[in-house]
Amino acid sequence: MAVKIESKIVDYKVLKPVEEVDPARESLERAVEQMDENVDRPETLHGTTYKIKTPLSDHALYITINDIILNQGTDHEQRRPFEVFINSKNMDHFQWVVALTRVLSAVFRKGGDCTFLVEEMKAVFDPKGGYFKKGGKFMPSLVAEIGDCLETHMKSIGLIEGPEISEHQQAIMDAKRSEFESRAVKAPAGENPFPAGASLCNKCMTKAMILMDGCMTCLNCGESKCG
Repeated sequence: MAVKIESKIVDYKVLKPVEEVDPARESLERAVEQMDENVDRPETLHGTTYKIKTPLSDHALYITINDIILNQGTDHEQRRPFEVFINSKNMDHFQWVVALTRVLSAVFRKGGDCTFLVEEMKAVFDPKGGYFKKGGKFMPSLVAEIGDCLETHMKSIGLIEGPEISEHQQAIMDAKRSEFESRAVKAPAGENPFPAGASLCNKCMTKAMILMDGCMTCLNCGESKCG
């Protein structure tokens, strides 16, 4: 049926068909448990403890991260960090360590994406200067190493995916390393696992950057100045 428009058109909108709600899908979405502050703490949690020993103190720090498993035994099962505790004989940092653990635990329990904590903590610099941990990796501060520990844990439970090095690139790195070590002085056992004389890589902050064929290449992460 044709309709004659006798007045000016001043506004319009496109009518869309009403989407039908699938009751089964809606029920499933409500049944999937998501991490938020309303999730009750179970009596037992799965935890992992990491040891941090820095040259700044005679005593090590022990970081325990407890995880909660949501939707256990289903296709939607996921493991999320729930709380963190830091313990040490060194009481010099007691106040800010307690504050840090409470803030981290609160962010974990809030839900949502908590991986941003890693970059925020790793960007904290000590005005007195950083240090090299075992393995030749540079840490700008103790807070940064706690952040590095948190990153390791998040990678182990699947929250963060580590950068993958292709087999071809790994083969090139291994070949460069073998050639470099064959004509260079080897580092003492137990120290930096990379060749002696390797410089600091600005990408992974590890003493693994070597000069081969006129090109600076990192033997740890594959970073290359030649692209």
